[in-house]
Amino acid sequence: MVATKAFGRSSEDKRKREFERLEALEQLDFLDTPRDDGFDRIVRLIKLFFTVEIGLVSLVDSHRQWYKACDGLSADEVPRQDSFCRYVVDEEEAMVVQDTTRDPRFMQHPSVTGDSHIRFYAGVPLKTRDGHILGTVCAIDRHPKSFSARDLAILQELAGAAMDRIELLQSAATDSLTEALTRRAFKQEADQFISLALRHQHDLSCIVLDIDHFKNVNDTHGHAAGDDALKAVASVCKASLRAGDLFGRLGGEEFSILLPHADRERAIAVAEKLRMAICSQSIIGSYGALNVTASFGISTLSIVSKDIETLLAQADAAMYHAKHSGRNRCVAWSSMPANHTVGTRRRVLKAGSILFNERRSTMDCTIKSLGVDSAGLSVSNSVGLPPEFTLAIKGENFETLCKIIAQDRQNVEVAFKL
Repeated sequence: MVATKAFGRSSEDKRKREFERLEALEQLDFLDTPRDDGFDRIVRLIKLFFTVEIGLVSLVDSHRQWYKACDGLSADEVPRQDSFCRYVVDEEEAMVVQDTTRDPRFMQHPSVTGDSHIRFYAGVPLKTRDGHILGTVCAIDRHPKSFSARDLAILQELAGAAMDRIELLQSAATDSLTEALTRRAFKQEADQFISLALRHQHDLSCIVLDIDHFKNVNDTHGHAAGDDALKAVASVCKASLRAGDLFGRLGGEEFSILLPHADRERAIAVAEKLRMAICSQSIIGSYGALNVTASFGISTLSIVSKDIETLLAQADAAMYHAKHSGRNRCVAWSSMPANHTVGTRRRVLKAGSILFNERRSTMDCTIKSLGVDSAGLSVSNSVGLPPEFTLAIKGENFETLCKIIAQDRQNVEVAFKL
């Protein structure tokens, strides 16, 4: 069963719908948020209800399908063009494939012919009250299956429960695992701190830290060890910070700190103190003893960086440099090469294309933040990207030559060659 709602739409209508969909996704600011027990419970229910091997709740941006909760697959995300769920998002309707080997769209798909051995797929849209498709809720199996109208209705109800959970979490102020501020709450409070700093002309700095090789911790020791590592890092930070500092969890293993009345030197000293405390702490559990390290980026309020999005963009870029330079170190944005530029940024979620190799090679990306002189991009894998390339925003007649100023595997900070 395949949807036909979007089949007759013009290309312009589809571009408009996709633009509006990404805007709705950006407003929620829910991509790359931490694991949540409520979504984990939904995917377990999917497996129990339908007797399938894989349950999935996902969000889809312009270049990837990101798994908010998944039981039965080891990956955290998949490129959008390789996803079964892109048909659900594009057509804005449920899709059931009872036997993938008999469907011409999927019979040669690597997930069907390869080790994943996917044979059955049922996916329904994860839809806002305004009708925007954020992603999908799916039941997947490695054997062909029938799927009744009643089954589909149950899956749609579970998608409604997932959407209700997203809306509920919008009001959450603290992360349930680490007791740090949620990303949304951190940014809201940070805006107030920055306004006060600008009004009274006092110093303010921002630190971003990311646990090194965190995926290896989960893969080697299990998610319980990963959770213990997150709680241990958060505990170290909270014990070392002042009562008036802000501490938030930006994503899976990434945390942020806002230090009012702290200049660059003070912020570097705080980051170095935290770095030493984290790497010297042993985490004990059923898996034995575990030690982790973290990489830090520091930015400071200035005439250019006077909003939280720009401060975070600069601190992120510095943190990526710390990762690239060997990890377990602190890098300040102001110490990076002078030709690196990150001016005022605004948070966006736009579909982009990276063009290189004389435009013969193309890579889809999602533009996460954008300014007049720079941008922050999310990609499936940055390996192989040249130091300079052309960035295009789809449907907006925008192209500019860029140079990479910082990157990790899935994030790229670029300055525009104006």
